Amino acid sequence: MPPTQPPVGEEFAESTVRTVTLRLMPLLGLLYLIAYIDRQNVSYAKLDMVGSLGLSETAYGLGASLFFLGYFLFEVPANVFLERVGARIWFARIMFTWGIVTILLGFTQNAAMFYVLRFLLGAAEAGFFPGVLFALTLWFPQAHRARMIGWFMIASAVANAVGAAIGGALLGLDGILGLAGWQWVFLATGAPAIVMTAIVLLILPNGPETAPWLSQDQRDWLARTLRAEREGGSHVDHGNPFAALLDKRVLMLAGVYVSLPLAAYGLGYWLPTVVKGFGVSNLTNGFLNIIPWAATAVALWWVPRHAARTGAQGNALTWHVVGPALVGAAGLALSVILPGNAVKFACLCVAAAGTFSAQPVFWSMPATFLRGATAAAGIAAINSVGNLGGFVAQNMVPFIRDQTQSDLVPMLFLSACLAIGAGLMFIVLSALRRDAARRETAPRAARTA
Repeated sequence: MPPTQPPVGEEFAESTVRTVTLRLMPLLGLLYLIAYIDRQNVSYAKLDMVGSLGLSETAYGLGASLFFLGYFLFEVPANVFLERVGARIWFARIMFTWGIVTILLGFTQNAAMFYVLRFLLGAAEAGFFPGVLFALTLWFPQAHRARMIGWFMIASAVANAVGAAIGGALLGLDGILGLAGWQWVFLATGAPAIVMTAIVLLILPNGPETAPWLSQDQRDWLARTLRAEREGGSHVDHGNPFAALLDKRVLMLAGVYVSLPLAAYGLGYWLPTVVKGFGVSNLTNGFLNIIPWAATAVALWWVPRHAARTGAQGNALTWHVVGPALVGAAGLALSVILPGNAVKFACLCVAAAGTFSAQPVFWSMPATFLRGATAAAGIAAINSVGNLGGFVAQNMVPFIRDQTQSDLVPMLFLSACLAIGAGLMFIVLSALRRDAARRETAPRAARTA
């Protein structure tokens, strides 16, 4: 009797990808939602915390930005550990530690304590976002990754929207149980991370080979497809994963990525302050801030989907990164130039959508030339260097505000950085595309050079 042939065909492939998507992405999205709320809650706590601790806008911005310094220093080692111990244990560790630190922020007594805890929060969360990006390379073929990253990043938009509503409401709890409203912001947003630690340990598989909800045929198909992509391309797996830090392609992507987090975190951090300047209450502020993040969620869904459905390649693929970034830069600039609070707010909604939706297609690119532990280290390196943009933004935005006494003028700084970054990104992505074409035609022995 001849051996049974494994299922093949587009329908089986789509069914397998759909199963993985439905089982994996909601959980990862929920984790990122909690993570993003815990890093952005300072933007709402700030509305009361600055006065309570007697801090200037610049001093508070420094404390908020120290998150990114801790993130930068620990991100690459964290992702290398993830590749070795598996996503299940490492993500659970990350969530537990960042939940504890977030709760401790609710008991901040002075500026020094605030600075230390924000640094520790960055160190605790380091490796989560790039860890998920690496994990997706173990679950999804290349053609599906940009859409999956888009779905995953929608959680950041939902987090900003939910955080806006929750942040405004929690500030209204001022005085309950003897705690200030800003303290409730940290306590209420830190607890879910600790709760999710146990859930991650119970239900998150390390990879397709341990997923009980995949059939053996589905596991085999994923293994064959991913192996064929690695062997058929110009992927590099350095013996030492830290060698990825010297890969010129990693360095170029890290350099141009800085502008995206700079604009994204600068806008996300400062938006509640801008809206409060319109003369609204904390509760109204929170609900108004749902709007830009709803627009961002739509853009995060549409841009990678459009790239995948149109089979965008070459310059077209590059423009799915550069185009949204330029739209974001224009929205930021127009929010300062155009008159009227409603018009300014609409421009900021467009800016948020453009800035965030530039990222999914961008993040599908490192895995086209890296694999294994090298991919884990390379992705983490790009993200850690890029997130220094968040450090710059959360210092420069309040500094510019203190110097100009305008809540909106800092948006011009973010716009300029994003526009320059978009131009450089077009050049770098085009160079990487030419490099990939050259490597594809080179002898196999030379591909890993």
